[in-house]
Amino acid sequence: MRVSSGVPGFDELVDGGFPGQRLYVVSGPPGSGKTTFCSQFAAQGARNGENVLYVSMHETREGIREDMSGYDFGFDRALDTDRVTFLDSFSTDGRRFFGLPGERRDRSGVTNRLTGFINSRDIDRVVFDSTMLMRFLLDDDEDTMIQMLSSLKRSQATTLLISEMTDPSAYSEEHYLAHGVIFMHNYLEDGGMRRGIQVLKMRGTNIDTDIQDVEFTNAGLHVGTAATVRH
Repeated sequence: MRVSSGVPGFDELVDGGFPGQRLYVVSGPPGSGKTTFCSQFAAQGARNGENVLYVSMHETREGIREDMSGYDFGFDRALDTDRVTFLDSFSTDGRRFFGLPGERRDRSGVTNRLTGFINSRDIDRVVFDSTMLMRFLLDDDEDTMIQMLSSLKRSQATTLLISEMTDPSAYSEEHYLAHGVIFMHNYLEDGGMRRGIQVLKMRGTNIDTDIQDVEFTNAGLHVGTAATVRH
């Protein structure tokens, strides 16, 4: 089963979409398009009638609604439907779900509650923003981090995990454990900002690992597969 990303031009890079019910990492520096990419993925799920869970430590519900409202892909509208559950980790509901900052948390319990919620609510798509949040929730315990990533891999959902990695050659446990790794680039070229997207890994899929052009449009991110970005 292939799951559409909702990002025009991207699915063609990965044989028609993400292989379903797997874990993928979306990495890159600030401003490279990670949140927009994942919001398009979530909005596509809502349009398909799927159940979506979006977990964030960086944005409130209203903050991300405002940020995405300038695009036409409809994530802001999807937030108002019963298809999208948005969990702000520092809200009252988020603290109740994950535990209060500073208190002793049952780290295995965090993993069990999250995966239990995904499976019991028939969640089809998950966006987890970000690995920084995951390490905070798990008190930066490597063994528990690996346990959570492994549990997400075995869940019924297709999961995108946002990573703050800025060096595409500097890997951490989530990159090794994930079924796929997408890296978003931004860099100065010829006096202007250029953006690109690169599929570094996608198990079970023939991929082109070259950097492809990507741009922000009124409809969100658009991948231009015809031209490869040259450094």
